[in-house]
Amino acid sequence: MNKMYSRKEAAAMLGISVSTLDNARNAGEISYVQFVPGGCVFFTDDGLNEYIASCTHRARRKPKNIKENERGNRYEQSEK
Repeated sequence: MNKMYSRKEAAAMLGISVSTLDNARNAGEISYVQFVPGGCVFFTDDGLNEYIASCTHRARRKPKNIKENERGNRYEQSEK
């Protein structure tokens, strides 16, 4: 059986607020367990991992003509 986490525990594990977690749950972005209608909501490891995977983006290479100055600001370098 999977360990189940409360809303507060799950939000802390994900590094988000409980209200953000509730918004994701209400939008159908994260799975949850609720034994009785209107009762407490719980989250499983599998559900949390699926949510993390859905929020993960692949790193992209920056185009060769995009440079950064000493402050980290990006700008497009014109072709010479």
